[in-house]
Amino acid sequence: MSSSATQPEYFDVVIIGGGISGIGAAVYVTQEFPKKTVALLEGRDSVGGTWDLFRYPGIRSDSDLHTFAYEFKSWKDEKAIADAPLILDYLKETVDEYGLDEIVRYRHQVTSAAWMSDDAQWVLSVDVTDPDGTVRHEVIKAGWVFGATGYYRYDQGFTPEFEGRADFRGDIIHPQHWPEGYDYSGKKVVVIGSGATAITLIPSMLLGDGAASHVTMLQRTPTYILTLPRVDSLNLKLTKLLGERRGYLATRWKNVWSDWALVKALTTFPKASRRFIRWVNQQELPKGFDVDKHFNPPYEPWDQRLCLAPDGDFFSSISRGDADVVTDRIGRFTETGIELESGEHLDADLIVTATGLNMRLFGGIDVSVDGKTIDLSESVVYRGMMLSGVPNWVMALGYTKSSWTLKIGLLGKSFIELLRHMDTHGYDTAVAEAPDGTGTRPVIDLDAGYMLRAKHTLPRQGDEMPWQMKQVFLEDRKMFRGPVITDALHFSSRLERELTAAPATEEVRR
Repeated sequence: MSSSATQPEYFDVVIIGGGISGIGAAVYVTQEFPKKTVALLEGRDSVGGTWDLFRYPGIRSDSDLHTFAYEFKSWKDEKAIADAPLILDYLKETVDEYGLDEIVRYRHQVTSAAWMSDDAQWVLSVDVTDPDGTVRHEVIKAGWVFGATGYYRYDQGFTPEFEGRADFRGDIIHPQHWPEGYDYSGKKVVVIGSGATAITLIPSMLLGDGAASHVTMLQRTPTYILTLPRVDSLNLKLTKLLGERRGYLATRWKNVWSDWALVKALTTFPKASRRFIRWVNQQELPKGFDVDKHFNPPYEPWDQRLCLAPDGDFFSSISRGDADVVTDRIGRFTETGIELESGEHLDADLIVTATGLNMRLFGGIDVSVDGKTIDLSESVVYRGMMLSGVPNWVMALGYTKSSWTLKIGLLGKSFIELLRHMDTHGYDTAVAEAPDGTGTRPVIDLDAGYMLRAKHTLPRQGDEMPWQMKQVFLEDRKMFRGPVITDALHFSSRLERELTAAPATEEVRR
């Protein structure tokens, strides 16, 4: 590894992460402040984040694209539930249309971020990988950091320890590390897991000439699954009637309200909702299928995320006999498959461990303030965008019960208001401070395994505004309609800090 001896570059705003959050943030900042210097640091050699990284069969959105796409750029494809290549094309179009190529720095991996109060700036340590593979170290300074790193660890998926794993003679693949061009045609496949990845993978692996011969979903716990059309027929009508832009916005708000109504109904009336989802599943499955065994979760709707089956493709694969569901626990891997605790044996040529992801906030960056390492679990979220005690840092955490990107619009506009306020008053530092005695609870309200495993590492949210972290867009929007600038935010400038320190300095001289 070589080291660069050049003078560190300084930017008014550094955005970390070139996925859907980082690209959206870059558009908001550069359009509103064309004279500010902005850099977007992406650790890989392409933008797109999740939609460029994950390559497993059928990877798609789990939200409709009229709410998952940006407010400022219409989604034009007729598919409301879209595969990754379409989403990636959309993101690359955004980069081109808004001239973001000029600010993107590829293969720039931020390893640490140190805030220096005296200089009112972040000092970022960055590993830069050159095209020939040489890694050199750079330092970049920033007035503000927008952390658009998501909350998953993208270099490593979660895989439990399975007894006998080394005995299995077939292939074992985690979807996060799907080999390019992998041939599973004609193979018997067991997919371990029942989350969104499994629900996506299974029907996709049974399509076309390269289809698997059979796929079994092996689950320990059932999941709630609902169907939704891939094509929003009402959107097509609205677009024809109102035009592309107005039709998109009308569909967007139609879906915002319908999604809110669904979440509200499912969480307010859990017993009735459970019966409704069971009835829907029963209509989709073959007659006599044991719905209560395989599609009857032990938790209420939205205690964990609901999964989506576009056009009922997951259920169709079961109805055709190409796929089946087994609800059991793994005893051990064998040479030819998986032995279950019940004694049943599942034959397999390929085992896919769709067992989830690991959470990691800020992309694993070590964050410190004036030499003190920040323990995120001791921080409280301010307005869903800043952390108490961490100056000049905005983070992007989307919703669990609404489309992720709806949050980016609120964050972008609030960040603009915050920067404008500081420019007007000559401030260079803003930090949120939670009042003493603020009651706190987990920042994310799901009981999914990956959430529970990372619970002790995540920041907290307060029990009242503006310290709460709403997970539904319409509820969160109420908070964001209020002023960004409140008594909880403390502002300062270099001159103010020098004047405040002057009396103490004079006393020392005496």
